[in-house]
Amino acid sequence: MIETSIKLFERAQQSIPGGVNSPVRAFKSVGGTPIFIKKAKGAYLYDVDGNRYIDYIASWGPMILGHAYEPVVKAIQEFAVHSTSYGAPTELEVEMAELIISMVPNVDLIRMVSSGTEACMSALRLARGYTGLNKVIKFEGHYHGHADSFLVKAGSGVATFNIQTVPGVTAGVANDTLIASYNNIESVQKLASEHKGEIAAIITEPVAGNMGCILPQPGFLKGLRKLCDEEGIVLILDEVMTGFRLGPGGAQEKLGIRADLVTYGKVIGAGMPVGAFGGRKEIMQHIAPLGNVYQAGTLSGNPIAMIAGYTLLKELKSNSSIYKELEDKTVYLRDGLNKVLKAWGQPYVINQLGSMISIHFSDHPVIDFATAASANNARFNQFFHAMLNRGIYLPPSAFESWFLNNALSYADLDETIKAAKESLEELQP
Repeated sequence: MIETSIKLFERAQQSIPGGVNSPVRAFKSVGGTPIFIKKAKGAYLYDVDGNRYIDYIASWGPMILGHAYEPVVKAIQEFAVHSTSYGAPTELEVEMAELIISMVPNVDLIRMVSSGTEACMSALRLARGYTGLNKVIKFEGHYHGHADSFLVKAGSGVATFNIQTVPGVTAGVANDTLIASYNNIESVQKLASEHKGEIAAIITEPVAGNMGCILPQPGFLKGLRKLCDEEGIVLILDEVMTGFRLGPGGAQEKLGIRADLVTYGKVIGAGMPVGAFGGRKEIMQHIAPLGNVYQAGTLSGNPIAMIAGYTLLKELKSNSSIYKELEDKTVYLRDGLNKVLKAWGQPYVINQLGSMISIHFSDHPVIDFATAASANNARFNQFFHAMLNRGIYLPPSAFESWFLNNALSYADLDETIKAAKESLEELQP
């Protein structure tokens, strides 16, 4: 029962637009009342009515080692007594930057910011300032935060709410944003040819996580790299989701792709509000105070966010077996879900890489936004609620990846697979 959540949602709508502070939380896509969370520990969420859920959101990625991971909590507590913000440099910021550079290939300098949106926005501004050009290529269904340039045919909540044109985004900004189809290198080459000498950057999620989990097709990312080298275009990899989740060096390392600039988000703060953008020194030295591309933030390098992220990343660097454990668990879940879905007898697709996974009720491969959108997403909504009723908390949208955390036990995975079997039997054909 969720009586308290229902009352809280009614109350929230009187003071917060839509009752939520981020649109996908409203459950508008899947229907019903959003669950209000009281606490979390390990692999579990607990709502205000005392219900326990096995969590497959992990705060949209950063809780790689589970909620309330003790070393991170302890580090936050120890640092908080000194102050929650200084607005001045600290040694910890330097140590954090050095740690990230030591883990990630092809990053010479890195700047801390306060969110993934800010990181992507700043990286794009830097690419424009570095090249002196204005246009950017992004991919339909990819979400890089809510900065104006990124809301043209975006994924995540924008796709969930089917908002194709976002009021407040000017025509000039929209005209400078060129849209290609993910996994279709020809569509990118066509835009580059039509706008030769005008394109500052190509930005992409290396593994899409905002239209479900969608993997790059063989040769696609290398095709982008080749095109950028030939045309003098800055290649930006948005690793807000994949950074430090797919491996110590993120997607760059796992997929063997070299970016010019890379962006990070909540993972590097262990769930605290934080982001970063970094890359080659040749480009990064154009950021103020070294150069004239301005970017600033009072809370950039916030000490609480830094110590939380530093503690998590140190653990991930020193214990690389975590990534194998996570992938093994995800493959186990994938294989179990595949078995029950196959027995169910209706069309489906499972996409998975590392500890990211998603189910699409589709009779065709899901490789881009068009194929994700043409799946039977109404059936996903039914599946979501059937799973939620059985204590399994999935992303409340078919356009979102699931994220596993290493606190999940194989018993949790078995419970999830059992719940999926029961849920599928309950769905209307």
